[in-house]
Amino acid sequence: MIQELKKSYGHIFESALLNEIVQVGTYKEVPAGHKLMEIGAYVKGMPLLVSGALKVLREDKNGDELLLYYLEKGDTCSMTMTCCMGQTKSEIRAIAETDTKLIMIPIQYMELWTSKYKSWRNFVFESYHSRLNEMLHTLDSIAFDNLDQRLIHYLKEKTRVNNDNIIHQTHQNIAYELHSSRVVISRLLKKLENKGQIVLHRNAIEIVSLD
Repeated sequence: MIQELKKSYGHIFESALLNEIVQVGTYKEVPAGHKLMEIGAYVKGMPLLVSGALKVLREDKNGDELLLYYLEKGDTCSMTMTCCMGQTKSEIRAIAETDTKLIMIPIQYMELWTSKYKSWRNFVFESYHSRLNEMLHTLDSIAFDNLDQRLIHYLKEKTRVNNDNIIHQTHQNIAYELHSSRVVISRLLKKLENKGQIVLHRNAIEIVSLD
């Protein structure tokens, strides 16, 4: 675990903190599609990603989902930290986008390390800043971008995070994550296919060029 931890966080944390993480953290390998965190559940630890990616979603009162952002290697979830330190229930759902390796940090160490290690404190503040910017970008796209622009951005991000030009996703799942309807998403995808930008397959989308 120490070698993977150093590759992802060695440039951020000092050796003493890395050693503490190894001592108290729990190493997990999470398969793609696994639900790591659920809305309404108490959060008992904070994830540090060493490989792979998680997608973080919110849910409205009707049960419809909205994709907020992705967490990748070297990231953590600031919303998780807030829930942990306030001992409140999670307001987000976190699902493994790809096979993911992570280290779960117990609640009690997060506040302790904030006062003990400057690198940890900076990491926490930077994480808050990064996740806030990503959520603001999501809100801006909903408020100011039309759905076809949001769909293109979604497909680009999926391709980047998965490092694959084949997106294995149903139209219905895309609609859930973009807070839209399957009919609308299918129509927009067909429009992109007619332009030669994608190729539609059964439960998969092949990206040709979205530039």
